[in-house]
Amino acid sequence: MSRGFFITFEGGEGAGKSTQIMQLAASLREQGHDVIITREPGGSSGAEAVRHVLLSGAAEPFGPAMEAILFAAARSDHVEQVIRPAIKRGAIVLCDRFMDSSRVYQGVTGNLDRDFMESLERVTVNGMVPDLTLILDIDPEEGLRRANARRGAEAPDRFEKEALATHRRRRKAFLEIAKAEPARCVVIDASMPADRVTTAIRRAVQHTMAQFEARHERSEA
Repeated sequence: MSRGFFITFEGGEGAGKSTQIMQLAASLREQGHDVIITREPGGSSGAEAVRHVLLSGAAEPFGPAMEAILFAAARSDHVEQVIRPAIKRGAIVLCDRFMDSSRVYQGVTGNLDRDFMESLERVTVNGMVPDLTLILDIDPEEGLRRANARRGAEAPDRFEKEALATHRRRRKAFLEIAKAEPARCVVIDASMPADRVTTAIRRAVQHTMAQFEARHERSEA
């Protein structure tokens, strides 16, 4: 492809995003694609510095608006330093969380003003909207059980520690985003066995990339 392809993975805690990103990356690389794996918060040197502040809970006392601004600053650096250059050179970028997590975590369960969140998103994303967003959907109780098992003796991070009711609101919000933007978002049942989740993701990616390439060919004709 002359232009790269941007895929984001979204969903609640314990949905298996990291595992599935690695599986998809391996499959795409076998097909000869240049693949970049990245994450949020983080992904660039500047954004990684902010990651610890956010996930440790150090910014929590300052309220969700401050957290949203810090996420936005990290995202802007991430987009301009990592994502946009990779897309320009024709790579496929796989990102663990992106703008939809801010919409859900700070916007919905942080109760922040929609206009404020949309303004932050517009400036920080700066046109770099995902070509495909895979929302890994799982019951929050099961997701938290998986997250706790994975974490072991480590303390939960800033967002994992919140009440089950909050996680349920987040699940609902992700599904509402998918319903509102069906051209971009595909919901994947993450409660299935991991190999079936992998297969469903590969099919969604192949279908969307084929449509993307067909549109690109028509525009050049």
